Amino acid sequence: MCGIVGYIGHRNAYDVVINGLKRLEYRGYDSAGIALYDGEALKVCKTKGKVVHLEKKVQESITSNGSIGIGHTRWATHGEPNDVNSHPHLSNSGNLAIIHNGIIENYDALRKELKKRGYTFQSDTDTEVLVNLIEDVIKNEGVKLGKAVQIALNQTVGAYAIAVFDKRKPDEIVVARLGSPLAIGIGDNEYFIASDASPFIAYTNNAIYLEDGEMAVVRQGKEVKVRKILNDSEVDAYVHELQLNLEQIEKGGYDHFMLKEIYEQPNAIRDTYRGRLLADKGIIKMAGVDDNLDRIAKANRILIVGCGTSWHAGLVAEYIFEDMARIPVEV
Repeated sequence: MCGIVGYIGHRNAYDVVINGLKRLEYRGYDSAGIALYDGEALKVCKTKGKVVHLEKKVQESITSNGSIGIGHTRWATHGEPNDVNSHPHLSNSGNLAIIHNGIIENYDALRKELKKRGYTFQSDTDTEVLVNLIEDVIKNEGVKLGKAVQIALNQTVGAYAIAVFDKRKPDEIVVARLGSPLAIGIGDNEYFIASDASPFIAYTNNAIYLEDGEMAVVRQGKEVKVRKILNDSEVDAYVHELQLNLEQIEKGGYDHFMLKEIYEQPNAIRDTYRGRLLADKGIIKMAGVDDNLDRIAKANRILIVGCGTSWHAGLVAEYIFEDMARIPVEV
């Protein structure tokens, strides 16, 4: 699972974001990155490896000042784990910075269309496609960032949690979710954004949890406005008063992580299919699988590698795959 952290307020954003990323390390990742606006320029630093490697690279390469920033820990989906494919990603103009958890299934078609319009891409990721799609909407429709995000997301197929900001208006961050969790921590003239509450529980006990298909413009000094992505209608956002401590939040309120994983399985299955099950067409669209269907169909053996509960899942898959595909499976 990728991890998302963002901050806008009166504190040094770097400290909040980097410590927040450390709180999300339990989710697993292969690379990390951060984007900060220091009042003059948008600074981006990212690297393959751990958050401690990111800290060292920040100290060596960029200033860590500024009161707005976003950070990300990534499990590679599109493109190998390296510095270029790591998040955050910038738009072609360098004005927009984005972090993204999830998969944009129709990114290839969007990428080809954007290339026709003159956009270039430095990475292999679907996220860089999304940030340039948002920029394209701003250019062609003359709308603000929040509206551009809403329009762009309605052109995508897939699942996501995103946070994006424009260096030309460094007093707001736009966030949205579909199939991936996202929370907004509400402090005293400051806001926190994260995949769960663990990065900001030390600063505030008040949080808004976005529901699927919702987005929000988080603006410093203003009330958070939550809207539906599909039709832009306003939503009455409920502010939760968190009663859990950090350890309880990381475990989702369960006694231990194994129970958390067990009881999260129904939602995990739903999230797996969200944006990929195209019921009207009677097909399942899966990036990375569709491109290799011929190779998969010719396979004469399947090897599944897993550890812990993933190994247990592999044992179940062994029976399903052998029954359906009629080829040997080894776990």
